[in-house]
Amino acid sequence: MKKTGVGTALWGGRFAEPPARTLRRLNDSLSFDRALLAEDVAGSIAWATALEKAKVLSRREAARLVAGLRAIGLEPVPRNALFEDVHSYVEGTLRKRLGPLAGKLHTGRSRNDQVATDFRLWLRGAFDEARELVLALAAALAERARADAGTPMPGYTHLKRAEPVTFGHWCLAYVEMLLRDAGRLSDARRRANECPLGSGALSGTPLPVDRDALATRLGFDRPTANSLDAVSDRDGALEYLFSASLLLVHLSRMGEDLIFLSSDEAGFVTLPDALATGSSRMPQKKNPDLLELARGHAGRAVGELAGLLAVVKGLPLAYDKDLQLDKEPAFRVRAVLGALLPPLTQLAASLGLERGRMAAAAADDRLLATELADALAARGVPFRAAHEIVGRRIAEAERRGTTLRGLGPSAAVTRKDLAALDVGRALAKRSAAGGTAPRRVAAAARVAARRIRAARKAGDR
Repeated sequence: MKKTGVGTALWGGRFAEPPARTLRRLNDSLSFDRALLAEDVAGSIAWATALEKAKVLSRREAARLVAGLRAIGLEPVPRNALFEDVHSYVEGTLRKRLGPLAGKLHTGRSRNDQVATDFRLWLRGAFDEARELVLALAAALAERARADAGTPMPGYTHLKRAEPVTFGHWCLAYVEMLLRDAGRLSDARRRANECPLGSGALSGTPLPVDRDALATRLGFDRPTANSLDAVSDRDGALEYLFSASLLLVHLSRMGEDLIFLSSDEAGFVTLPDALATGSSRMPQKKNPDLLELARGHAGRAVGELAGLLAVVKGLPLAYDKDLQLDKEPAFRVRAVLGALLPPLTQLAASLGLERGRMAAAAADDRLLATELADALAARGVPFRAAHEIVGRRIAEAERRGTTLRGLGPSAAVTRKDLAALDVGRALAKRSAAGGTAPRRVAAAARVAARRIRAARKAGDR
C-alpha cells in the first residue's frame, strides 16, 4: 500500500509520485460510491470467510477482520474522507484499526470483481424496492377499480371522446401495465442475481475458493460462469434502468391522463389538496405538479438508460474505467422511484371523482354512435352500410343542433334501433373477457388483487 495524500491507495508501488490532484478530481468515486458501503462490507465479510476456508487466513485472523468490517459498516462514511473509492475507504479504515492484517483481506480479490459484486448486491435491493412500490400502486388502483367498476366515463382515442368505459376499467388498464413492470423487475433481478466475487481482475482467483458457497452466503443464486464477463457485465444496471424507464413511461401516461381528466375543460376528477400545489400569483390555481413531475422524470430516466447504453456499447473485455459511470444513473433513478411512487399511490387511493359529470359525458349519444350502427347490423344491415347511415345522421344532427336521439326515427333507423342509445346498455354489452362491462370489471378487479397478492408473496420468498 502506498500513501497518496488522499487516503490509503490500493495500488502505487510502481509509481514514483502520487496521482495529480486534477486526476483525482476526475478519477475518485467515493463521492457517490459511498452508497455501496453496506454492500462492500457484506462482500468483504464473505470474502474473509472464504479465505479462512481456503486456509489463507487463520480462524483468529478471519474473526478479527469480520469484526472490524462489521464495525465499519455501522458507521457512515465521513464527508471529509479522502479515499479513492468506497473499497479503499473500507480497507484503509480497517488498516488503521487492525494494522497489517487488513492487507490480507484483498488476497486473491480485485476491485474489479469486488465492485461488480457490490453493485449487484445494491441492484438486488433496488429491484426489490421498486417492485414493492409498483405493486403498492397497482393494489391501490385495483381497489379503486373494484369500488368504481360501474362508474361510467368517456373513453378516448386520439384524445377525442370515443365510447363509454368505466373508471374501474381505466384503473385496470394501468394495473396491467404495472404488473408487467413488476414482472420485468423480477425477471431482471433473477438474471442479475449471480455472484462475480472470485472472478479476480479478469481471469479468476488463483485461490481454492468455493465460489458456490460464496454465492450462497451472499444470497446469490449461483456464481457467474465466466470471469471475463463477470467483471465487465453491467446488464443488471441496464435492465434496471430499462425496467425503471418503462415503468416511468407508464406513470407518465397515467399522469397525462389525470392531468387532462382533472383539467377545467374535462373536470372529471379532482386532485386531493395534499397532493396538489398552488400558484404564487393566481390564488385560484390547483396545479398537478406531482403528475407533471412523473411525466418529466420519465424523460430523464430514458436519458439515463440511453447514456449508460452509450457508455458500454464499445467497451472491450474486460474491465474498463468507463464502467465507473454505471452507478450514478442507477442511484438517481432509484431515488426518483422512491420519491415518486408513494405519493402517486396516495393519489390513486384518494382521487376525487365527479361522477355526475362523468356519467353525463359518457351518455352523450355521439359516444353511442357505434351502438346504433351495431343495432342496425344486428337486424341485417351490413355494418359498413350501417356505419355510413349513422355517420350521415351525426352530420345531420350537428347541422340541426340536436342529437341522434333528437332526430327521431327515419326510413333507415327505427325507434327500436334508437333504444341502443343507452350508456348502461352499451357498457353491459362489453362483457367479453377484458371488456368494460361493470360485472366484468368487478370480477377483473378481484382477479387483479389476487395477482398482486401472489406477486407480493412470491417476492417475499
